[in-house]
Amino acid sequence: MLAAQRQAHILEQVRRNGGVRVTDLTLEFGVSDMTIRRDLDALARRHLVEKVHGGATAAAPGSAEEPGFETKATHAQAEKEAIAAAASRLVYPGAAIGLSAGTTTWRLAHRLRDIPDITVVTNSIRIAEVFHHAPRADQTVVLTGGVRTPSDALVGPIAVSALHSLNLDLVVVGAHGMDERAGFTTPNLLEADTDRALVTAGRRLVVVADHTKWGVVGISTFADLGEADVVTDAGLAEQAQRLLEERAGELIVVPVGDPGHEEAS
Repeated sequence: MLAAQRQAHILEQVRRNGGVRVTDLTLEFGVSDMTIRRDLDALARRHLVEKVHGGATAAAPGSAEEPGFETKATHAQAEKEAIAAAASRLVYPGAAIGLSAGTTTWRLAHRLRDIPDITVVTNSIRIAEVFHHAPRADQTVVLTGGVRTPSDALVGPIAVSALHSLNLDLVVVGAHGMDERAGFTTPNLLEADTDRALVTAGRRLVVVADHTKWGVVGISTFADLGEADVVTDAGLAEQAQRLLEERAGELIVVPVGDPGHEEAS
């Protein structure tokens, strides 16, 4: 196995389990502990892991660090697909829906193509493209203007102004992080303003966020826990689930093996 392949496997384990041990990796890959330490050094130099005594843990992102769309799309794919399937059941024909930018809402958009007579308002270029590539005469898609972020969101005063005059039945928002104290957050100040305008436009707010978002805090809060219903996956720790049951609105916890989460095209 090439070093790059081994490092990719190590990084996946760190992201899935929160950390790895050098001794476990030497047995798994059949290499020396020096080789594994060099792999961890290489990942640490790229700020993908943090080295600790005997192994490595997931690197803690800065509160203003914003990964690009392609990077985020590779994380927790099965969880995001299951969450999108559950969230799609909250949408009914004839509804006006707001969708924030994000990889989970992007997956949800693929499922909404099958629901008739809906109007979708979004600040996501990627989400607008989903509907553009499979147009329906009974669906209306409104894309706000604005300044483009690394995650392909349109944000800023133009986007906020467009959203202030709208009244939506349901708003579904992705989150960079969710935290007991900070609530639902984003690493982009302008995106937080835009998300708040989207939240204000809706009669019901649903946040879609996989379990890896718990404990992550972006620089700006766009909603408190108590303002939203939450759709997440069963990987979320029991303590966090209990807190959300107490503080948030409706909590929907989806098993990743849910039969309704088959891949959307």
